[in-house]
Amino acid sequence: MQMARKDNPNKIRLLLADDHPVVRQGVRICLEQYNRFEIVGEASTGEEAIRMACSLMPDVMLLDINMPGANGLQVTEQLSRLAPQVRILILSVEETEHTILQVIRSGAKGYLLKNTTPEELVTAIEAVAAGKTYYSQFVAQTLRNAESASQSNGRRRAPGQLTPREIQILTLIANGYSNKQVAAELNLSIRTVEAHRENMMRKLHLHNVADLTRYAITKGIVRLD
Repeated sequence: MQMARKDNPNKIRLLLADDHPVVRQGVRICLEQYNRFEIVGEASTGEEAIRMACSLMPDVMLLDINMPGANGLQVTEQLSRLAPQVRILILSVEETEHTILQVIRSGAKGYLLKNTTPEELVTAIEAVAAGKTYYSQFVAQTLRNAESASQSNGRRRAPGQLTPREIQILTLIANGYSNKQVAAELNLSIRTVEAHRENMMRKLHLHNVADLTRYAITKGIVRLD
C-alpha cells in the first residue's frame, strides 16, 4: 500500500515493511503519536519494499527479516546498491548470531528485536535517520561476542594497532560519515581518507564499511547510544 508523499523537510519520512498487517498497524499507531515522523508507505513483501523504497526514497525503512519473496537480507543487499541513501532499521524477532551478522554486514544501519519499547524504537529511528547506527542491547552483545570469538581464533587485531588518525577516521565512518564528509571534518583530501580506510581494512582483515562499523562498535571505539 503506497501513501501520498508529503514534502515536509522537518519530518523523518518512514517506510514500514512487514508482512503482518497487525504489526504494521501497531507500529503506525505508535509512531503517529510523534509529529516528527511521517509514514509515507507500507510494504508487505520484499519486492514491494524494494520498489517502494526506490520510488518514495524514505529517510528510514523499518524492515522485517522474514518477508515473502525477497527476505530482509536480500532487500538490504539490493537497496545498498539501488538506494544507499535509504537507511534500513531492522525490526525483527530473529536473534541468531548468524542472521544478525549477515544483515549488518549487508548494510543495515540498525537492528532492534520486536520486543523493544516504543521509546527505544523512536530513539533508534532518530539515530539512524541522523546517519548513526543503533543496535539493541541484545544485538550489541551478540556483535561483541562474535568479535571476541574472532579474536580467539586469531582473525582480528587489537585496536591498538591502528594509528590515532586511523581511529579518528574509523570513528567518523562508523557514525555514518561519507569519505567526503570525513575529509572535510579532518581537513584531509578524499584520496587520503580512502587510503586510510583501505589500510585499516587490510590491517584488520575486514572487507567493507559495514565490517569497519561493526568492529568499531565491538571495540568500544564508538558508542551505541
